[in-house]
Amino acid sequence: MPENARYQQISGSDAILQLLADAGVRYLFGNPGTTELPLVDALVDHPQIDYILGLQEVPVMAMADGYAQASRTPGVVNLHTCCGLGNAMGMLYNAYREGTPLIVTAGQQDRRLMLEEPILWGDMVSVARPWTKWSYEVIRVEDVPTMIRRAIQTALTPPTGPVFLSIPIDIQAEIAELDVEPSAPLNDRVRPPVAALQQAVDVLRTAKNPLICVGSRITERDAVAELVRVAERIGAEVLSEAGTTHGRLGFPADHPLYGGGMPLWSHDVRDRLGDYDVLLVAGMDVVRQYVYHKPARPIPEHIRMVQIDEDQWQLNKNYPLAAAVLGDSKTSLAELEVMLADQMTAEEAAAAQSRAARWAETHEQTRQQLRADIDGQRDERPLTPAVMMESMARVLPDDVAVVEEAVTSTGTMFERLAALRNTSGYFGHRGWALGWGLGLSIGVQLAWPERPVLAVLGEGASMYGIQGLWTAARYNIPVTFVIANNAQYQILKIGARQMGLPAAQAGRFVGLDINAPEVDIVGIARALGVAAETVTEPDELSDRVAESLAGDAPRLINVPIRRTQPERLGYA
Repeated sequence: MPENARYQQISGSDAILQLLADAGVRYLFGNPGTTELPLVDALVDHPQIDYILGLQEVPVMAMADGYAQASRTPGVVNLHTCCGLGNAMGMLYNAYREGTPLIVTAGQQDRRLMLEEPILWGDMVSVARPWTKWSYEVIRVEDVPTMIRRAIQTALTPPTGPVFLSIPIDIQAEIAELDVEPSAPLNDRVRPPVAALQQAVDVLRTAKNPLICVGSRITERDAVAELVRVAERIGAEVLSEAGTTHGRLGFPADHPLYGGGMPLWSHDVRDRLGDYDVLLVAGMDVVRQYVYHKPARPIPEHIRMVQIDEDQWQLNKNYPLAAAVLGDSKTSLAELEVMLADQMTAEEAAAAQSRAARWAETHEQTRQQLRADIDGQRDERPLTPAVMMESMARVLPDDVAVVEEAVTSTGTMFERLAALRNTSGYFGHRGWALGWGLGLSIGVQLAWPERPVLAVLGEGASMYGIQGLWTAARYNIPVTFVIANNAQYQILKIGARQMGLPAAQAGRFVGLDINAPEVDIVGIARALGVAAETVTEPDELSDRVAESLAGDAPRLINVPIRRTQPERLGYA
């Protein structure tokens, strides 16, 4: 039969790799074991897919996550049966909460052995199912092509998310006549109902003081420009999700209408939103809280809400809506703005312009005060987190990609200083399984080799996935890793105080300090092949970060920062 025929005499592994390559997959991230060997062996004859080796499954899964988020193509992971899946589960949870389009595969024991319950065998499908859109174990080699085509489409169709495939070792090696025809890409730009858009227009155009809350899906759906036009049309302040669920940057940080992130705690959210009468929620879960605080409801009762999303599950999920718009965010916002322009009266348009001018003045004053506060901290040693962040903000290139996993140190400071001048390149935590940021930054750099990548990581979080540095060194992936090092799990100390726990109130903690001895992160980085140094001065930090971002090799910069705790965790 001709080589390009629809049906080919081919192994299960070769069919998998051919269909993935036809779908545009460039990388397979993995740490192999016995049950994956036929697939890894077949890679030798599929040079269009590069195997990216990691030394542990936490960074491996995070790398695939970062690659998929940046490229918006499937990130493909190959894990070693039950133990590999177990190691990767925290990162799978992150991907599930992010909606990252991952195809997670794991080798399974030979079908002829399964009844005996052999070493490494287990019910991986049930383990993975709660945190995936689809979880399946292939039982016939003839089903492999359908399995791969379905996995690709399921991962990429909104609401996007990970899928899991268990592939027995004998099916990987078995040869059969298989249908390897690739599927046509699915266009998922589904228009919203006109009636729903009209309801939204009726609510928004008559608002006296509207607010927009924006989430990660606006960036992931390439809808930022459309949201900007809607915000400018109605003169609304724009807030991102709170720092603990921020994810991607859905609105330009330097835009006059951008007001930063929502507060974390329920009572603070109510206070922040109290003066608004209408809330437009775009591409964001309403509301994903971190710790229970009274009152339980963070959204004030008097606010009328409009929500736009691809995911019907998010609409009316926690709060009744005055208008619910189900459809592609980019298309929905574009059509919404046109309808607003057509229907707003001259008086309504003038009121919107006046609101926009007031917000621009307020936000500029806030930024000036923040800069003044930071200037007042410059002589403190160790550096304060704010000074550390401002020192890097000064030298950020316009096209930089920033990965943050140091929640008590970063405080979305780059945004608050209007130092992030692109919306696509921001990646913050949404799932909160630690160890995510180091591997994720490597995957982002693989997706965007032409852009500099900066990862700002806590020393505690970095230790969950520190093996990823070896992968950066092996493949010369030029990420700049900055470790905000306060030698403790500071977020837990702050949280314990806010919960009113008695020992924490007295400043006494067990199990929350990473000292005696402190971790020699510079030594670990060098041992794994990455150049590393400690920097203690702000101007030196600016210089070293600028050099590294312009360089062509991975580099780690350890920054000791203030060890005392703020009273509260917040992003005001």
